[in-house]
Amino acid sequence: MKPRASGVLAHVSSMPSRFGIGDFGPGAYRFVDFLVRARQSLWQILPLTPTSPTFGNSPYSSISAFAGNPLFISPELLQEDGLLAEKDFSDCPKFPDRRVDFAAVSTCKDVLLGKAFETFRRKCAGNRSYALFCKRNAAWLDDYALFIAIRNELGGRVWNKWPEGLRDRDRNALAAARRKYRREIDRQKFLQFVFHSQWSRLKKYCNDRSIRVIGDLPIYVSFDSADVWVNPRVFKLDGKKRPLCVAGVPPDYFSSTGQLWGNPVYDWAHLKKSRFSWWLERMERNLQIADFVRIDHFRGLVAYWEVPAGRKNAVKGRWTKVPARAFLSVLTKRFPRLPVIAEDLGFITDDVREIIRLFNLPGMRVLQFAFSKGGPDPVHMPHNVPINCVVYTGTHDNNTTRGWYEHELGRKARRRVDAYLGRKVSSRNISRELMRLAMGTVARMVIIPIQDVIGAGTEARMNRPSVAEGNWAWRFTMQDINREAGKDLKDLTVIYGRD
Repeated sequence: MKPRASGVLAHVSSMPSRFGIGDFGPGAYRFVDFLVRARQSLWQILPLTPTSPTFGNSPYSSISAFAGNPLFISPELLQEDGLLAEKDFSDCPKFPDRRVDFAAVSTCKDVLLGKAFETFRRKCAGNRSYALFCKRNAAWLDDYALFIAIRNELGGRVWNKWPEGLRDRDRNALAAARRKYRREIDRQKFLQFVFHSQWSRLKKYCNDRSIRVIGDLPIYVSFDSADVWVNPRVFKLDGKKRPLCVAGVPPDYFSSTGQLWGNPVYDWAHLKKSRFSWWLERMERNLQIADFVRIDHFRGLVAYWEVPAGRKNAVKGRWTKVPARAFLSVLTKRFPRLPVIAEDLGFITDDVREIIRLFNLPGMRVLQFAFSKGGPDPVHMPHNVPINCVVYTGTHDNNTTRGWYEHELGRKARRRVDAYLGRKVSSRNISRELMRLAMGTVARMVIIPIQDVIGAGTEARMNRPSVAEGNWAWRFTMQDINREAGKDLKDLTVIYGRD
């Protein structure tokens, strides 16, 4: 990595596309071209794993920690590959440009991807690339495809409610299911093959233009996932394979009752005995997808907030230690120069800071936190930012900078912003002013959310923590990333030596 670099946070789902959700097609390539024109060298994304309306379409709650989201497959690229024709698009509705209608998108894409699969079966039997992909990824792909096939057949029932033989992975029951659901298993493998092929092509396009991709790894996985079904020993479950405890965080900036995520927590004693093999496989998969990996809620790899299952909020939990030094030592041995960014926001204790320092991992600083309504936070102040960190104006969990300034700051906090900058600012230019502050820090990396690059307001917010509905749906258009937005970003990048 260059001594000083900058980039943009923009999730794939937010990209322009005629099919109602951003994908790996032409809109994503035009966005990369925008990054090139603006002299950026980093593109940060959110997790690319499958999403579900059951989990509010959150990319941080998935049925697999290894699989890719079929919604990101581009029908236009399938057309280029001869698997779809223009006539196949005739029944697609006209989707809104600014929001994702997940239900409508899922219905449309399911039909299109089904047609592409049938064409692939007819025309591409014995495809060597497909066979090689299935062979190389068999360790997770075979079980994932079977999991989805069974789950679909049983109407989406949670896996620990399946017939006992399937729930407990009896060898004979699994063999019978593989025979019975062979067609659906093949369809799921095809979708993962296409996802992998299209994303690999797009990532190469980035890398060939000196743009590195920063991926995002949620620390936990969903209980209703292939991962827990296949690896129940990795998690703290009872005799009926129900979670004993679930993950969350105590009360913080985002919520007075904490956040009760509900994910099963890891059995770190078992993981340590296995030399953390499941985590090593997961990290390897993520480093196939991205050049760097941001580990969300990194502090949970040192000590995590454990809440007894059944509680209504996260207030009455406890901190539980993790063998962090042993785990990260194994990880570093497997992946020298560990390309990890530690999300160290929220309640961070000395033991977490020590682990981050010991393994020389870049942490995060968020400028909105520096000027928050409750008073300045010295940790996030621009003049206190260390070199080895990533500076953001805000994250996917924050309001946009303009929305934050307009709706979350009081007069006193706004005056502090004016005093720090040495001039009066307004909602019209606050996004650019915080971009300038970020670019001017000594931090090696700066990431600006696309919403702040284009100066968008609250309507463009990606996520509201602890709010279950209405998140993850915002999209931008090609008109948003126009010449003016690109010039502003480029000028600041060049001025502060990050080009």
